[in-house]
Amino acid sequence: MKQVNPYLNFDGNCEEAFTFYQSIFGGEPQLVRFNEMKDEMPGLDQLSKEDGEKIANIALPIGANTTLMGDDGKGVFGHGVTAGNMFMIEIEPESAEETDKLFNALSEGGEVKMPIAETTWAEKFGQCMDKYGVQWMFSYAGSKEKNLYD
Repeated sequence: MKQVNPYLNFDGNCEEAFTFYQSIFGGEPQLVRFNEMKDEMPGLDQLSKEDGEKIANIALPIGANTTLMGDDGKGVFGHGVTAGNMFMIEIEPESAEETDKLFNALSEGGEVKMPIAETTWAEKFGQCMDKYGVQWMFSYAGSKEKNLYD
């Protein structure tokens, strides 16, 4: 496995939270706002100006091999944030095969939130909740290995 990272979900205050985390851990966050991704994700052009300014993805290195990540997505898309659903474990497998194997094993008996599919930033991306209620996010960049923040 390439890397495992905590991924936090917020309801509009992601930037404020990461400013706080930066004051504690240091480092320089990299972020993308929803309005910067309109060409990559259908439906984003219909967001309000306020929601377009919210965080679509942010990454703050907090250790040699750990990045604290997050977004305002649950709030922007009306899913709401409550204790218990405000975090995911983000896994970056080393191969497409490992991605499928881990996703299938962790989603068995649980719930597929977003089936594994190709995106503009990853050959394979998906989300599931395991049978214990833990949320998982998978991102295998493969040939699309690039910096999302460029």
